Amino acid sequence: MRIPTITTTRLVLRPFAEEDADPLHAILAEKDFLRYFPNPASPPLDKVEKYIALQLKHWEEHEYGRWAVELKKTQGLIGWNGLQYLPDTDEVEIGYILAKPRWNQGLTTEGARAGLRFAFEELGLEQLVGIVHPENAASRRVLEKLGMRFTNRAEYFGMDAFRYAMKPEEFEKSGA
Repeated sequence: MRIPTITTTRLVLRPFAEEDADPLHAILAEKDFLRYFPNPASPPLDKVEKYIALQLKHWEEHEYGRWAVELKKTQGLIGWNGLQYLPDTDEVEIGYILAKPRWNQGLTTEGARAGLRFAFEELGLEQLVGIVHPENAASRRVLEKLGMRFTNRAEYFGMDAFRYAMKPEEFEKSGA
């Protein structure tokens, strides 16, 4: 499967490559970066390499997945963004991470909006969910800016989480 590259005003969402392992490992090793994830410990490099391989396999199996994200003007990995199938609930999640120096610039919302557009306009998905730790106010704000609506509190990935959802008609109304 050929993974599409998507460009936005400031970002390039592109397929992951093996060379992304070291920069992604550095991002995930930033102090407290994973504090809202089920396992807040920074993964070793070999697990990051496996994560990248799994993302490429995910694209082959589902025809969607997560992209490596970089800034148009500087290139170089700054995070990931995209879609993930959740087999436990038979849902598709929109997810994202960006390196701390890139926070509070609207980049996460910009990239996630491109992921939503791909999901609804290219893939024709009927719904996307956003799963967020209840204390992660910044990530909740991103989902809300995207026009996703809070639906309920539930357990995902073995942790308490807030579930947000969006259907194609809600995406169209959001003006994204």
